[in-house]
Amino acid sequence: QVQLVESGGGLVQAGGSLRLSCAASGSDFSIVTMGWYRQAPGKQRESVASVTHGGSTNYADFVKGRFTISRDNAENTVFLQMSSLKPEDTAVYYCNAEVLIRRFSGTYYQAEYWGQGTRVTVSS
Repeated sequence: QVQLVESGGGLVQAGGSLRLSCAASGSDFSIVTMGWYRQAPGKQRESVASVTHGGSTNYADFVKGRFTISRDNAENTVFLQMSSLKPEDTAVYYCNAEVLIRRFSGTYYQAEYWGQGTRVTVSS
């Protein structure tokens, strides 16, 4: 099992910045990809950004140039630096991790985990 714990959400004025963190913990696992999703009230959850173990990143068009995702492989932690925030960025942000978990037999299986979510509110 892998646990994801997020932090860093809060209330910020439009144009401001926030930094989200997500730390993965558990045993016998390796992370393939970590990313952030968000869900605004009344809307579906959508992908925001992701980063592979090798450092390749992917961003949704609506955050390109404003958000930066990074990770610390040694600490199994992913960060989302959010700048130039807009009221439409208001949402609950969820950390996501695709991992390989080692079985007792020594083989691996892939699993996906979600954090509990952290709320980001951007006031106009």
